[in-house]
Amino acid sequence: MVEKEEVLISEEEAAQYDRQIRLWGLEAQKRLRQSKVLLVGLGGLGAEVAKNLILAGVKGLTLMDHKQVSGEDSHAQFLIPTGSLGRNRAEASLERAQNLNPMVEVTVNKDNIEEKEEDFFKDFDAVCLTSCSRDLLVKVNKICHEKSKKFFMGDVFGYHGYMFADLGQHEFVEEKTKVTKTSPESEDGPEAKKPKIDATESTMIKKKIEFCQLKDALEIDWSSEKAKAALKKTPADYFLLQVIMKFRTDKGRDPEPSTYSEDCEALLQIRNDLLDSLGVNPDMLTDDFASFCFSEMAPVCAVVGGVLGQELVKALSQRDAPHNNFFFFDGLKSSGIVDCLSAK
Repeated sequence: MVEKEEVLISEEEAAQYDRQIRLWGLEAQKRLRQSKVLLVGLGGLGAEVAKNLILAGVKGLTLMDHKQVSGEDSHAQFLIPTGSLGRNRAEASLERAQNLNPMVEVTVNKDNIEEKEEDFFKDFDAVCLTSCSRDLLVKVNKICHEKSKKFFMGDVFGYHGYMFADLGQHEFVEEKTKVTKTSPESEDGPEAKKPKIDATESTMIKKKIEFCQLKDALEIDWSSEKAKAALKKTPADYFLLQVIMKFRTDKGRDPEPSTYSEDCEALLQIRNDLLDSLGVNPDMLTDDFASFCFSEMAPVCAVVGGVLGQELVKALSQRDAPHNNFFFFDGLKSSGIVDCLSAK
């Protein structure tokens, strides 16, 4: 278990985080209070993640975004006050974000992350990217993996959303309820043979799990027999994610309501070409998928942002088993699924 320098929790912090300390323990809260997080992209999903991290009580959170506030941000970005059109999104979000928890140091970086060198990431314990291109996601993930930094990413497009995590070699503890064995002096009978669970006693079990990089998770050879067998259980949203990434690479933006017809046509063409190149039947994504991929919907941001924030807290506190490695949410079905996908 990786430990940092001992941190003391003040009486004020103990009162502020009382519920959380009761939930996941004092040691886990201490680890959170030592952690610095970089959050890139202050759209609707980014706002949800920021809120959850600040309320959880990390040491510091850097809000990074080089984009300006647009009319689209009013749909799901609750940290930006009205009348902020044209301002930097991170800067416009700062006041409301800081007011959520004055004990957390919230800072703003208005630079473009694509221009940052590798050393920029060394001061953070976790990096979370939203609304970024595939090339940038793969690049930053590789840097974080090599520097043993926790890497997260997520996106919301219409009714759909996802998150991905690469925690490298991750150690954590999990609470297990103690099971007591029946003593030889116990009475005979069926009940005597069953192990008894004492809900009042528990023990902490140390575990380790290994994550793959994003590149390996996206470049699966679906022509192999093993992959073909797994394809039936693979969420369609995994391929939807790849289509959106390709659209973002080609167009330099996400699908927009103002160009609805044009973008729907482009999404369908990308689906056909991309899935054919992967050796997957394009019918994996039905023809109407494109009409549900526009804008960040606030309820979907809330669900995906809640899961993404939860996974960041679990990783930084080293408490409880993390999701390995994707979480997909389908707002049309109101259902989410965790799936581990890798080329290895």
